[in-house]
Amino acid sequence: MEKVTIAGAGLVGSLLALYLGKRGIKVDVYERRGDMRKVQVDAGRSINLACSNRGWRALSGVGLEESVKESAIAMNGRMMHSVEGNLTFQPYGKEGEAIYSISRAQLNKILLEEAEKQPSVDIHFHHKCMDIDLENATARFLDEANQREIQSEAQVIFGADGAFSAVRETMRKKLRFNYQQQYIEHGYKELTIPPTADGQWALEKNFLHIWPRKQFMLIALPNTDGSFTCTLFLAYHGEKSFENLQTREQVSKFFAEEFADVVPLIPNLLDEFFTNPTSSLVTISCSPWQYQEKIALIGDAAHAIVPFYGQGMVSGFEDVRVLNDLIEEFPNEPILEKYANARKDNGDAIAELALRNFIEMRDLVGDPSFLLRKRIEALIQELYPGKYIPLYSMVTFSHICYKDALAIGKRQQKMLDQMLKIPNIENVWRTEAFTEVIHQFIKEFKDAVLLK
Repeated sequence: MEKVTIAGAGLVGSLLALYLGKRGIKVDVYERRGDMRKVQVDAGRSINLACSNRGWRALSGVGLEESVKESAIAMNGRMMHSVEGNLTFQPYGKEGEAIYSISRAQLNKILLEEAEKQPSVDIHFHHKCMDIDLENATARFLDEANQREIQSEAQVIFGADGAFSAVRETMRKKLRFNYQQQYIEHGYKELTIPPTADGQWALEKNFLHIWPRKQFMLIALPNTDGSFTCTLFLAYHGEKSFENLQTREQVSKFFAEEFADVVPLIPNLLDEFFTNPTSSLVTISCSPWQYQEKIALIGDAAHAIVPFYGQGMVSGFEDVRVLNDLIEEFPNEPILEKYANARKDNGDAIAELALRNFIEMRDLVGDPSFLLRKRIEALIQELYPGKYIPLYSMVTFSHICYKDALAIGKRQQKMLDQMLKIPNIENVWRTEAFTEVIHQFIKEFKDAVLLK
């Protein structure tokens, strides 16, 4: 692989260019938008990102883990806010384990800067992908600044151009291509909790704050400037939905009833609500991810997912790392099919996990039986260190394949469902005798729920 074209200079495309550039591969990156380093990024258009172990591993591979962490804020767990304003804390993992909040724009700027430092990488902005010649790995772009068409010839074209990928669309039209997209019934709208008068955070900064309300929710992630980016996830239609929040009075009443404790923290609530867009959430599954050794999809172009596991960017970064590992392992062999085979099932698995986690976040995190389940799991993990890892920790704090984590997690759920049927379990689990109960359950489910 000596010459590559990448469509898309977002997070995944920039990281891919950086990895390939460090190998001395000639890389041309084409991005439809302008250079985000030179223009102000529109507010209200991007969910804050969460980075965890898989993402840090990919960034570490190009020497960026520590510098990016300097621009991130650790979130040690969820802080749930009830309707009455009561707080309940739920740690994400063991002590010291955290996910990190980071600005999408800031991270993208870092990756663009590092990619452009590579002598073999050139990034072209305002270039719209018009068509792909799959057989010859040639891409046709419109230079929108000069209104002229150009051709980019390469050995391989990577589609890193997001959920509505032009590269994928060409594959869909010209190949026997399987494609499915599913919009969930909810959309999202971003709001802002500004810093306090003295420049501090208005809420405890080292948590992901959640206001779970069964069929909808509000979340808040901290930013380094003392603000929080809030995201309201709400159905488009129904009794409590975006369609029924059309006036300032309706919005004021809705927030006063559902999120009373956050209202004083968002002074521009009504203006932001009606200014910031309502955006949709889509899951995309497709195959094949590659055509011969000439075309490959990566990141959202291959597997767009909803954001509820904090793994959208992270799974795309893992795509890049796995691809790089394959290039390293098989330097003189075709690797695109190996890459697709390694990642397709995992892409489907994290898509399923992300949809399931939405239900957990909006419906379950405040439910007593769910919280009891989490406490019991923590106890099992303590009794079987390194052998029993809860699903969330497998996804977030390990490098276990998504598909394996999903399969193990389903078996863990089956065991815990049975455990929670024990009479008076809410009191029994606190007793010393319960340790023996756990050992008996683990003995029965051992091969299914313990890591080898």
